[in-house]
Parts: sequence; structure tokens; C-alpha cells
Amino acid sequence: MAMKLRSPMPDLSGATDWIHGGPIDPAQLKGHVTLVHFWAVSCGICKPHLPTLNEWKQAYEDKGVRFVSIHMPRQEADTNVADVRAAVDQYAIAHTTAVDNTHAITDAFENEYVPAYYVFDKEGQLRLYMSGEKVLPMVQQTLDRLLAAE
Repeated sequence: MAMKLRSPMPDLSGATDWIHGGPIDPAQLKGHVTLVHFWAVSCGICKPHLPTLNEWKQAYEDKGVRFVSIHMPRQEADTNVADVRAAVDQYAIAHTTAVDNTHAITDAFENEYVPAYYVFDKEGQLRLYMSGEKVLPMVQQTLDRLLAAE
């Protein structure tokens, strides 16, 4: 069952490793619009999205938006943390990335897909969930709408 709109941000604990910071408590993100992004090194449609996320981080971070990536392995080979770190370096992912090899965070979010995007408002409530290849324009519109509502 997917998370319902206005649900509170689930716990972000249980990651097997953290890259560029972490662990993160959802309470640390209160007061900020937050994008939580699920991806996997074996996901072919995830990789073209990563440069856009970097652009958004540069454009939106000064406006208070926070970014958290969750690496959700889809197969045994995806659990190699060295490969995840190499992908984070290759795609210059500068925001905090949780490596979720036991699917603790994935399960808390009731997430099944990569790429997947969860946008939370400043109160920590889910305002958008989307997954798939062509969802970035809707994700960006939601970020803009939540920032404009300030």
C-alpha cells in the first residue's frame, strides 16, 4: 500500500551506510520543503535524472529545500557499497545519500519503485509521490508551488 498524501515523513533510520552526511532524523527536516529520492545503481532510467537533481540542489537549497537520496538495491549486485559510492562520485551527488541495503527505509516509505520521488512540505507531510521516467516536471512544479506558498 502506497503512502497517502498528508502522511508524515517516515523514519529515515536503518540505512546500512551514509554518504555525504547522515544519519538524518525527519525532525531535522521540519521547517523545510524536502525531496526524498529513491534510486539504484542498476536502474537505467535513474541515471539520466541524477544531473537534474544536482541542478535542483543548486537552485533550491538556498531557498530552504532539503534533498535526501535513498539507494534502494533492486538486486544482490546493488548492495555493493563501493559501487554506490562510485556512482555518487560519478554523478556528483552532493546531498546526503542513505544506502538502504536491508530496505528498512524503503519499507518505511512503502516504496516499490526507482526512480521514486517524495516531496514533503515544511510540516513534514507528504505532498507528492511520483515514480517513473517522465515525472521530473511534476516534481519540480510541486517544489515551486510549496516554496511559493510561504
